[in-house]
Amino acid sequence: MTCYAAAEGGHLDILKYAREHYCPWHSETCAAAAANEHLDTLKWAHEHGCSWNEYTCRYAASGGHLDVLKYAREHGCPWNEYTCSNAALNGNLGVLKYAHEHGCPWNTNTCLQAAQHGHLELLKWVHENGCPWNELTCSVAARNGHLDVLKYAHENECPWDDRVSWTAARHGHVKILKYADDNGCPRHANILSIAAKEGHLGILKYAHENGSPLNGDVYLNAAKEGHLEIVQWAHENGLPWFEQVCSAAALGGHLELIQWVHHHGCPWDESTCAKAPENGHLEIVKYAHEHGCPWGVDTCAAAALGHHLDVLKYAREHDCPWDHQTCRNATSKGHWSLLRWAHENDCPCLCSAFGEEGDH
Repeated sequence: MTCYAAAEGGHLDILKYAREHYCPWHSETCAAAAANEHLDTLKWAHEHGCSWNEYTCRYAASGGHLDVLKYAREHGCPWNEYTCSNAALNGNLGVLKYAHEHGCPWNTNTCLQAAQHGHLELLKWVHENGCPWNELTCSVAARNGHLDVLKYAHENECPWDDRVSWTAARHGHVKILKYADDNGCPRHANILSIAAKEGHLGILKYAHENGSPLNGDVYLNAAKEGHLEIVQWAHENGLPWFEQVCSAAALGGHLELIQWVHHHGCPWDESTCAKAPENGHLEIVKYAHEHGCPWGVDTCAAAALGHHLDVLKYAREHDCPWDHQTCRNATSKGHWSLLRWAHENDCPCLCSAFGEEGDH
């Protein structure tokens, strides 16, 4: 690591001293020098027998260090497809041209990196010079909102599939989704559910207005992530309520959302009070209980599993039932303080729980 650190920082005097005192080095030393454009350090290391490999060229290309790459290649350093793809990743067209003109191999990953990072001119050049591409070129352009890149790729017969619409929906790129729709790209069946999960109301509105039917996953994903505006929109657009909407919000700890949906007629059942304790959401348990939500033994069991003694105490103080699963959950997770409290307050089946999990 001493030689690596010296090469990384370009400290040739330290590297020389380290080698004079038999400090070991390896190919990572040359790679570190190349990555940080320390050509003098790389030259000295190579001239004094330090090994190198494809990573030297790869890191030089990634940083756009053409002089370093030229030296390495002129002195026999190997390279591979990652030299081109790393040059494309950072938009280093000059490096990429040199590599290609000197026989460096490339593959679809070069186009992918160019598209993913919005390097349109570089993508044009590699495509015009025969670099292959595939469906991932379009999907990564869509993911990062590079509409100009997507247009070029599609107009030049790059294949695409429903991952374009899915990634556009996930990342909230309405213009990308619209372009894909307008140009015949297949639409993914789950774009509404992923948009709801990520909180992209604009995607939901556009997709629903253009043929994607609402479904229960819109409620579930939005409720779990706390996207109240999306839940409200779905309700206004006629999506029927069901009990799991409340339990999903309870699991995520979204009290305001539960209050709103309950006020607007969403039903709930014991699963709401069973899900809230899993992550210690005491205020949700309180609200649900005070407003008539049923609970059962799963409420206490969930509190024990998550080691939420405050939730368990509240539940028991308000006559929530419990059974052997409370002690069993506490025992299996090693929650000794909660287990002791449960035992002292006459939780059933404590001895059975100990017997199954091991005597103390």
